[in-house]
Amino acid sequence: MFIALDGPEGAGKTTQVLHLAERLRSLGVEVVTTREPGGTPLGEAIRGLLLDPTSRGICPRAEMLLFAAARAQFTEEVVRPALEAGRVVLSDRSVYASLAYQGYARGLGVEVVRHVNEVATGGLYPDLALILDVPPEVGLERVSRARGAGGLDRVEGEDAAFHQRVREGFLRLSREDPRVRVIPATGDLEEVAARIWREVEPVLRARGLPVGMAGEGGGDRG
Repeated sequence: MFIALDGPEGAGKTTQVLHLAERLRSLGVEVVTTREPGGTPLGEAIRGLLLDPTSRGICPRAEMLLFAAARAQFTEEVVRPALEAGRVVLSDRSVYASLAYQGYARGLGVEVVRHVNEVATGGLYPDLALILDVPPEVGLERVSRARGAGGLDRVEGEDAAFHQRVREGFLRLSREDPRVRVIPATGDLEEVAARIWREVEPVLRARGLPVGMAGEGGGDRG
């Protein structure tokens, strides 16, 4: 099974991927954690280029194609082999990020970006994409605190209107695609993790994965 956590900047995706992976492993589920762009040597090199604050000259079409190139390698090298081996893949971001960022926020059009990425992935989408939703001002404040003197990356440093379009893009995707669910990402780590689990558990159960004891402990079903 392929699960992605996505959303605007500062939504807490990376933290929640690790939290969910730990929970699944405690239940005996084999999990592969990864991220986009990245997950492979090629993907990590492309990630560095895309997020470098000095890479201001990248045009939207080139940005879309670079993300898609990283995703093609990621799909071939990481996702498909893990799925074929019966593992759960948990990814920090997915194709839905490109639909929101390049399709909506950059104005390239969702169908154009969708087509390019279907070529890149051979049509492979996450089985479940959880959008951790926060207002842009909240997410960017979190990022700024975390970055400190290091500063924002190229995408984080876009203006407020861009980040608002990203959020709106994700919310539209959630209304159009049943694989996409919105998780309010305000609140502490455990509160958000509980919301995530309420979406993940029934899907895992339907796949026959060992989640029978998952409701016990921590009050996560409350």
